Amino acid sequence: MAAYDPVVFEATPSVGGVWKHCVYRTTRLQTPRPDYEFSDYSWKNRDDPSFPTHTEIVDYLEGYADEFDLWRYISFESKVVDIKLLGGAEAGFTELWSGTGKAPLRGKPMWEVGIVTGDSNTVQYYKFEFVVMCTGKYGDVPRMPVFPPGKGPEVFKGTVMHSLDYCKLSEEETVELMRGKKVVVVGYKKSAIDLANECAQANQGEGGQACTMLVRTLHWVVPSYSIWGLPFFLFYSTRFSQLFYERPNQGLFRSLLCRLMSPLRSGVSKFIESYLSWKLPLGKYGLTPDHPFVEDYASCQMAILPEGFFDMADRGLVRFKRASAGWCFSENGVVLDDGTKVEADLVFLATGFEGKDKLREVLPKPFRDLVVGKSSMMPLYRGTIHPLIANMAFVGFVESVSNLHTSELRCRWLSGLPEGRFELPSVKAMMGHVAGEADAMRRTTRFYRRHCISTYSIHDSDGMCADLGSATLRKGNWIAELFAPYNNKDYKE
Repeated sequence: MAAYDPVVFEATPSVGGVWKHCVYRTTRLQTPRPDYEFSDYSWKNRDDPSFPTHTEIVDYLEGYADEFDLWRYISFESKVVDIKLLGGAEAGFTELWSGTGKAPLRGKPMWEVGIVTGDSNTVQYYKFEFVVMCTGKYGDVPRMPVFPPGKGPEVFKGTVMHSLDYCKLSEEETVELMRGKKVVVVGYKKSAIDLANECAQANQGEGGQACTMLVRTLHWVVPSYSIWGLPFFLFYSTRFSQLFYERPNQGLFRSLLCRLMSPLRSGVSKFIESYLSWKLPLGKYGLTPDHPFVEDYASCQMAILPEGFFDMADRGLVRFKRASAGWCFSENGVVLDDGTKVEADLVFLATGFEGKDKLREVLPKPFRDLVVGKSSMMPLYRGTIHPLIANMAFVGFVESVSNLHTSELRCRWLSGLPEGRFELPSVKAMMGHVAGEADAMRRTTRFYRRHCISTYSIHDSDGMCADLGSATLRKGNWIAELFAPYNNKDYKE
């Protein structure tokens, strides 16, 4: 995209996004190094089997910017506060995508972007033909639980803090905050588990208090990418393994094949569940989910455990309370809907983020209500463009096992659009494709509201490669094509 003289507006003074500003000191990547790298820039220590720390990831991203001289395109401390559509609301709807997608850049600005730089209160506007929203799904806007009057944080005598605020503290500040305190962590996903782990570390030794996790929805957790001695990629990340799973907009033959493969698909999930139940004390703590493992994998809900997490639980430093029916605050802590009281000095809300709200804040009114479709996901064709919002793209709102690969390939596909390498289908066809994705996810997992392509990621990549006129089969022989894992190196140009 360098030929189009791009400008990147970054609200913070550095690259790295959530890895720089919204992670805890002990947080590590949930993907092995070789599966989380740009196709044209390898990790220097890619053979290191450990999961990269957040500081290593930031160093890697900065190294990539150095290698390809990207700094000159980035305007730091430049926050987008407003986006205006030029030409009136009618100029931004279907007719500009439909039938004209082969050359969307015509030399005529379509969007006006308002920027506030540094500590200035002045909004400066810049005009662009095409806008790509890369704000992502995490960070900046916390998801806060809602309580009836008299049952929210206002009645609690202690401290309430969202994980977003916690991650901005220094190590010394976090230890001082938690040591000797009765802490409750609300949540049971990656950020909640990491936060409870840090709480347990801070409270080791004399005077330490246990950290209590309030668990509303159980999800499967994984200690490593090895199942009964077999590499995890064998189960989901090869072309052969993905034959078992439904893909969007598949034909009758594929649907029949998926139906016939149902016992094998279920067997793979049970095989992994048996290992996790043997390896981890899930039953001991009442943490065994009642849904198949594949449902968490297919919705990108699977979390990698920090090392020694259940050791902390066995030592009494982490406790678990099921709050499946709900909970509320009291003066001295929290109360579960079954009447159980948990005393607390400090309550952490690891309840996630509302990344879509960031989009609603800056998009013009005609488009704010289009951000979320009927499926509660963003209706994005090829996971990148909204069929009803012309000359705008969204990168980073689709998840997979390797989000970096998912986003890089979408950026490559997106760069082919103004180059005229392919023509977009009609708006009706694109909306149908989007609906097909939502239907496939709905049939695969009850947690389909997250736009996750894990079980059909290779098929997803095939579609973008076909649009670009590139080969879809990227391996050297049919054995590797069927049984070797796909990663970013396979898509290097």
